[in-house]
Amino acid sequence: MSAPAFRPSRRIVFQGLGALGVAAALAGCGGGSDDGGSGVGGAAPEAGAALATTAEVPVGGGIVLPDANLVITQPTEGEFKAFLASCTHSGTQVNEVDGAEIVCPNHGSRFAIADGAALKPPASSPLESFAITVDGDNLVAA
Repeated sequence: MSAPAFRPSRRIVFQGLGALGVAAALAGCGGGSDDGGSGVGGAAPEAGAALATTAEVPVGGGIVLPDANLVITQPTEGEFKAFLASCTHSGTQVNEVDGAEIVCPNHGSRFAIADGAALKPPASSPLESFAITVDGDNLVAA
């Protein structure tokens, strides 16, 4: 004669499922990335790396380079700026330059293309500057 099969009660099953749900939610909240916890982009480009051409960056606007985790702007003709594309509020990668503002899609924070200053909350800190140089028609990581 075999031993009776273990049959958990509904209460035990539901408690186990609840604990599993809590564990999954907590795991999703963890930083766990190697890039300072922002969860976006990779390491900053190395010095000398070509990033874009000057013609690609509109005057009074900019472009987002998602793979490099950078935003390059041209506030006035011939003046190029670069910023890390990680929102200072949530670490989400900014995804758009709308006129003179860099936009974060997560909570709607906006930053100035001229200096990365936070213009619209919830972000209150500026985007981190990234050094670039102009080499002929190319924008290069400094």
